[in-house]
Amino acid sequence: MLGRRRIGIINRFASERNLFSFEQDYLDDPDRPTLSLSFKGRDGGIVTSTRPTATRVPPFFANLLPEGHLRTYLAERAGVNPKREFFLLAALGADLPGGVTVTPIDYDYATAARPADLDDRNHEPVLRFSLAGMQLKFSAVEETGGLTIPANGIGGSWIVKLPSSRFPAVPENEYAMLELARAIGLGVPRVRLVDPTGIQGVPEGVAKLDGYAFAIERFDRGTNGARIHMEDFAQVFGLWPDEKYKHRSYANIAAVLWAESGEESTFEFVRRLAFSTLIGNADMHLKNWSLIYPDGRTPVLSPAYDFIATLPYLPNDKHALSFGGSKSLSDISTEQIRRFVDTARLPASPVAEVIRDTARLTVEAWKALAEKDLLPRAVQSTIGKQIERVAAATG
Repeated sequence: MLGRRRIGIINRFASERNLFSFEQDYLDDPDRPTLSLSFKGRDGGIVTSTRPTATRVPPFFANLLPEGHLRTYLAERAGVNPKREFFLLAALGADLPGGVTVTPIDYDYATAARPADLDDRNHEPVLRFSLAGMQLKFSAVEETGGLTIPANGIGGSWIVKLPSSRFPAVPENEYAMLELARAIGLGVPRVRLVDPTGIQGVPEGVAKLDGYAFAIERFDRGTNGARIHMEDFAQVFGLWPDEKYKHRSYANIAAVLWAESGEESTFEFVRRLAFSTLIGNADMHLKNWSLIYPDGRTPVLSPAYDFIATLPYLPNDKHALSFGGSKSLSDISTEQIRRFVDTARLPASPVAEVIRDTARLTVEAWKALAEKDLLPRAVQSTIGKQIERVAAATG
């Protein structure tokens, strides 16, 4: 379902083959909401001929599922094999990113009050947290100034990330970098640092970790939990989650934005890309860039997320994707900008100006940023030197 409308079916056949097909009334509707740009044909119509996938569900749906340790944990809680994505999607489909929900074919859509009703079929709720990536993270709700994990494992308007046991001050790092982004005018959701011991329902032992937890408001949820559709760029390009570092470049993302969303989203993307280089954030892969559909049909670049200066932790880190033929974080050269705009077919002068302005504003904002004092001296020093070096190279 997309919102409250059933738009298609995923069928499981013999030999673990899964096939997605659209509902005919969705195809016939000229005002249909957009599921994904990956289904948009060259003529602007919708692609209906899809191929079955073995064991995995089609890439768009595979990218809605958690990865790594989070997948393993939730699959165990749901009693399914983490590699059998059809059954994992059935177990987790009531609480996916964006506006999509996936339910069993015999579910009564007419009488359901809300997607959360699906959780009634689970004797033990599938709570959404685990040691995924650099931090433990889970979905939470805000209550009277505090944060609480949803008792039924469904929903939540905030994502909370707890301290890393491997790297120092990661929540403080992300908070400071997003506040720095906000200071130079980038689109950023509400964020804050919270005491882990004040979060109700945190798994036993987690609150004993040192430092703050980082909380960011979900931009795919609106008033009263309303779902706002979104997709990341792995979904846009029809790639599997484990291909998020492969096959595409930042110029490819810019080209899609220019064609589908126009100048405003494209230049905002360029600002964020320049900003990521300035702060030494090397992990901006395809799943860390997303589109949202505020009107259900037209994509715009989503608010920024996952801005973490990785360079203090990984000194030899490089860009997740190619930026103008280079993955280096050391500078942004004139030749690099030229290759980037040529590949994306963007106007060169405005892009170069956006990058220069971003560098200048970042230097000024970093000097005035109070939140940087939350960071260990070594982390703060590395970020400051990176900003100065890249800004100097942009001229």
